[in-house]
Amino acid sequence: MSAVAAHLPLARLLKRADLLFTAALFGTVLLLVLPVAPFIIDMLLALNIGLSLLVLLAIVYVKDPPEFSGFPTMLLTLTLFRLALNISSTRQILANGYAGEIIESFGHFVIQGNYIVGAVVFLILVVINFVVITKGAGRIAEVSARFTLDALPGKQMAIDAELNAGIIDEVAATARRVKVQKEADFYGAMDGASKFVRGDAVAGILITLVNVIGGFAIGVFQMGMSLSESLAKFTLLSIGDGLVSQIPALIISIGAGLLVTRASDNQNLGTQITGQLVRYPRALAIAAGCLGVFAIMPGMPMLPFLSLAAAAGFGARALRGSGADASEESSPAAKAGKPGAAGKTDAANAAGGAPAVSGTSEDVRKLIDTDIFAIEIGYGLLALADAKTGGDLLARVTGVRKSLAREKGVVVPPISVRDNLELEPNVYRFLLRGRPVARGSLIPGRYLAMNVAGSDVRLRGTPTREPVFDLEATWIDEAEKKTAELNNFTVVDPASVLITHLSETLKANAHHLLGRQDVQALVDHLKTSHSALIAELLPDLVNLGIIQRVLQNLLRENVPVLNLPLILEGIADFAGLSKNPDDLSELIRRRLGLYFVPAHECRPGVVKALTLDPRLEQALSTKVHRTATEVGLALDPATGRHLLEELGRRLTELTSAGLPGVLVVSTEVRLPLRRFLEPSFPRLTLLAFQELPGSSEIENAGIITAPAHLVRQELKAAA
Repeated sequence: MSAVAAHLPLARLLKRADLLFTAALFGTVLLLVLPVAPFIIDMLLALNIGLSLLVLLAIVYVKDPPEFSGFPTMLLTLTLFRLALNISSTRQILANGYAGEIIESFGHFVIQGNYIVGAVVFLILVVINFVVITKGAGRIAEVSARFTLDALPGKQMAIDAELNAGIIDEVAATARRVKVQKEADFYGAMDGASKFVRGDAVAGILITLVNVIGGFAIGVFQMGMSLSESLAKFTLLSIGDGLVSQIPALIISIGAGLLVTRASDNQNLGTQITGQLVRYPRALAIAAGCLGVFAIMPGMPMLPFLSLAAAAGFGARALRGSGADASEESSPAAKAGKPGAAGKTDAANAAGGAPAVSGTSEDVRKLIDTDIFAIEIGYGLLALADAKTGGDLLARVTGVRKSLAREKGVVVPPISVRDNLELEPNVYRFLLRGRPVARGSLIPGRYLAMNVAGSDVRLRGTPTREPVFDLEATWIDEAEKKTAELNNFTVVDPASVLITHLSETLKANAHHLLGRQDVQALVDHLKTSHSALIAELLPDLVNLGIIQRVLQNLLRENVPVLNLPLILEGIADFAGLSKNPDDLSELIRRRLGLYFVPAHECRPGVVKALTLDPRLEQALSTKVHRTATEVGLALDPATGRHLLEELGRRLTELTSAGLPGVLVVSTEVRLPLRRFLEPSFPRLTLLAFQELPGSSEIENAGIITAPAHLVRQELKAAA
């Protein structure tokens, strides 16, 4: 309990980090104009050294350079802070000849009171910082920024290609795009931030020279000192001040150099470098031999070189014994060079020994993963997916997924596109969780002409059937395309045929694509805007499975789930009456009728539809069979056969007139009748009278009459 309490003030302080940073910036600006007491300068100088060390150590433990994206800004603020301290200390040195214990110590203890030695040390530090570290780090940052920005379009295209191919999902693609953008922003900022360090080094030289010259003049003309006394006193203080500033600047420069020279790796700097140095014990052994040669050379001190040679030799032997060379021996090339390796593994397994590792568990799990939806194409259709030859299949697949999200409100998972040599060259098929659900064939280089307008013109080409709506069509060449268009044929390219087929297949199977995890993602997305609704609904009223079943029921009948808040509100309202997903979806359809019924209107406000003979509808209502998990119709063979034949004849008439197939019935029989008719008439739309908006009218397109035996039974009962 005490440990938790001890961390509470720090937690509160971190929550106010924005205020602390603002106050620090404002205080730095005040340092430029206000005089500061020497003991405060001591504290700020110590803080400057401490912050520089903290930044350097943080860089050592950073695993990926763009993770430290705040470093360029931090570099600017620390440089400004250091220059402000220079101005404050200069003011005290020139005014009082004293600027605190730290500067005094650097002037007397660090350089032993010899200002000539101090000047040389100061100049060496400046040269190291300015000429070596800063210039090199700046050049690396410049080149890295240029290469990163040049490679940005290629990386974005690679991410899009992997997304379209189904290798990664949208979440992974978004994360990789963000990472690429952060990397570009980081190296671009580092290119400019390196100029801060260079300017800081120049400013340090100028400030020190000003301090020496100004202090010498003040000591002689204002304080009455002799030339030697003034030179000694103010030169020591100025150089001490310069050293105090240059040491943190050097630390920050080293940090900047380490950061821009690091390669991305999932390790901190110490682990990365140490692991790479000791990866090859043979190199360590050779280094030990070379050090031994230096030890026996005439005039060389034997003890240092001999000690290092012994340590290197011991390390090489220990590492070789621990198998550090495994990376060399276990490489694919090394394995390929050992023809007996596979046989030995099999023998070891057969003998009951320790099994050899043939791959990670993640690799094995990938073998049992099944794509939710995939497209397989024959080798003759590969050009459709090859962007180098103008194929845009992958981009159009992504477009279909976006279109379904806008139209149906369901996020289609990434679709994998791959070739299958077992298919015929020009054949494609769609797989739903590994099971083929549709297939078709294309002729590359030709166009599919569909006679949707009833033209009498016969086109020259290869007769076929359109795969989506089973229309008569012809594969024609480029020369025949203009003739087809002039005669009102609908002409599409092979990729459009495949994409249209894909879109309709996805719509027909949308309820199979919606998994429980997808529903959870939809609910989580809705929490930000409808938190009260989600809190009321889950987990007290229903569970995630019931919501999934309701959404699947709606999608199964081509009802969009875009109005998810309205659907969930309906579930919350009716969950007290029934937890059965079929009952809930039927009740919710009444609320959604205003949104999906207009799609079936022949003209605004009018639905032209078939209806049932009241006697037939009454008979069907007595045949409804319900269980805890399913609802259906238990019809006798004669009634079922009559219903299918009569409905098929009426639907043919509607299709010939270019009208959608719609049947309007009562709520009691709508769902069981739909389940009964679905295998025979998958495109038939069944609406309930109660679902129609108040502004919609029904224009009767025909009545499905009752079978003769039902009429006879009714007459007999009436008699």
